[in-house]
Amino acid sequence: MNGTKLKPIELSNYTISDEDAPFIVAELSGNHNNSIDVALRLVEEAAKAGADAFKLQTYTADTMTIDSNEPDFLVTGTGEKWEKRTLYDLYSEASTPWEWHKPIYDKCKEHGMIPFSTPFDETAVDFLESLDNEIYKIASFELTDIPLIKKVASTQKLIIMSTGMATEKEIEAAMSTVREQGNDKVVLLKCTSAYPAKYEDANLKTIPYMREKHHCFTGLSDHTLGAASPVAATALGARVIEKHLCLDGHEGVDSHFSMKPSEFKQMVDLVKNGFEALGTVQKAPSDGEKASRNYRRSIYVVKDIKEGELLTRENIRIIRPGFGLSPEHYETVLGKESRISLKRGTALPASFIE
Repeated sequence: MNGTKLKPIELSNYTISDEDAPFIVAELSGNHNNSIDVALRLVEEAAKAGADAFKLQTYTADTMTIDSNEPDFLVTGTGEKWEKRTLYDLYSEASTPWEWHKPIYDKCKEHGMIPFSTPFDETAVDFLESLDNEIYKIASFELTDIPLIKKVASTQKLIIMSTGMATEKEIEAAMSTVREQGNDKVVLLKCTSAYPAKYEDANLKTIPYMREKHHCFTGLSDHTLGAASPVAATALGARVIEKHLCLDGHEGVDSHFSMKPSEFKQMVDLVKNGFEALGTVQKAPSDGEKASRNYRRSIYVVKDIKEGELLTRENIRIIRPGFGLSPEHYETVLGKESRISLKRGTALPASFIE
């Protein structure tokens, strides 16, 4: 699964590596519902749930699009709650005001999480640099924005890029852009850009494939419902897991595919327990199994045997526990003459095959 040996990526209070559990990111997106109090509560809930990082999106409606009711600017054909809304209207509701970023970043740091963001244009990168932003996310929809990726890569910070909707050629172009800037700190996330996404469209086997092809850590930006995909992704080598978080009882533009805090905590626990369960290639009994070996089968005397009597299927059997001679020797000792008297319930000693 992890044939490519990769150099760990060191962050301020986390290391992305094959030896560490996945880096878990709670995504704010538009789930603040235009309230900084809600945004700050989500930071606290993310920390309580065990997230390692908290991610914002840095844009305004005007940096994303123009205010237009023309057909090109209407959301159509998605079958989601956003249907028929203008892009400008949607982004106006979902955007996180830039003046909120610093208090959110400060709150994250208070709780031991790494705050970072997704910039959607070059002015957002400049703004985030003023906040000493540690990680940059490239959204799936911006993966083809080569000038933006070049700008982000030039910061020499870790870049996490989602690959929803992307062709292999588009991913290769984005990766080349990052590396041409001398930046080797990059993680590719498998993403399915549907909200919510169907399990059958998740195609998580792409995670190890991208790692081998692009020689970088990989992970999952997940829009499926529940924790099944993050856990499966962990087993396939994902080192970053990103999931949207919303508050209980708060409906918003992204809440229909987001996790509530209790669900997010359950996902974190499942992912981390799943990672621990992967362990290493086992070639000998684990410490926890050693005591259980005593309850394997072995050869025992089941009927009193006198000195000189032959060992037969009537007086020795393969039974539990495992303190006697191994069952592999049963056929060998059958028909042998016992050199000593043996009582019923005695484990057949190893001397019988010497």
